[in-house]
Amino acid sequence: MDVVGIDIPCVDFLAHIDRLPKENRGARLLEYSWQGGGKVATALVALARLGVKTGIVGVVGGCSYGRFCIDDFVRHGVDVSKLIIDEDGETSLSLVLSDDETKGRSIIFHRGTVRNLSPEDLDRDYITAGKYLHLAQVTPVTRQAAIWAREKGNIVVFDADGFREESQEMLSLIDVFIGSEFCYKSLFNDDNYEANCRKIMEKGPGIVVFTFGERGCIGMDSQGFFEEPAFTVPVKDTTGAGDVYHGAFIYGLIQGWSTRKTARFANAVSAIKCTRIGGRAGIPTLSMVEKFMETGCIDFEELDQRVMFYRKQGLT
Repeated sequence: MDVVGIDIPCVDFLAHIDRLPKENRGARLLEYSWQGGGKVATALVALARLGVKTGIVGVVGGCSYGRFCIDDFVRHGVDVSKLIIDEDGETSLSLVLSDDETKGRSIIFHRGTVRNLSPEDLDRDYITAGKYLHLAQVTPVTRQAAIWAREKGNIVVFDADGFREESQEMLSLIDVFIGSEFCYKSLFNDDNYEANCRKIMEKGPGIVVFTFGERGCIGMDSQGFFEEPAFTVPVKDTTGAGDVYHGAFIYGLIQGWSTRKTARFANAVSAIKCTRIGGRAGIPTLSMVEKFMETGCIDFEELDQRVMFYRKQGLT
């Protein structure tokens, strides 16, 4: 096992439309898809597609959505031996609307009724089996897992999209802190990127990165501050772009690349994902990423085969 992650897997029903309708109006459905979701969950799928051995810890319901999540993990080779099935619970569902007009997305979220993961559910040997532990929430469960990982000498990577000021105590347990633009704005009220990255590093993380969508990303490690521009692609849907970025970033860390090279690679993987609907259909293989970074060309035929596969999932 290379990477272990903790998450609440969910199902995304994705609807791509021409424009968001005004009140009492409709919109034309251009494309739809059923795909697995979840921040850490999708990052693990991205890693698996890049050739990394991963395992998921979490809870899904004993419903059709729960089986959908499990099947998608198994399809990609993500280990599900520690994925708990709450037989009476209902797995979370998200309705995701993306539109051609704004290139944005809107999410309507149903939490589901599955029970929460508890510290007693954790298997310490499994949590520490991977050199990397990927987290996205601050809870007693993730805190305990991070403590075990650090005691073992493993690397804790944190998806800080939902990171807030009150979560600062977790920083001492995080090695790699990757936040979104929304995270940045919730923590800081200025554009002093270098100084603000340094503030976070002073509290624990050795690597700090913030992603800014089409503007690329910025980051800092012991070698200094850097900015890395985004790749230009025809954007269809940004759903899961950050999740995929995290998976790709961990891939670069596993390879021993510099932080800047890793960030550029993650930008490329995330960009390719954005050309197709949903968080998973557009995740590229390693050979696709390498070709794209070298030539700027994307193998859309392979991606479209995945798009069609996920669309048919709702018809079975």
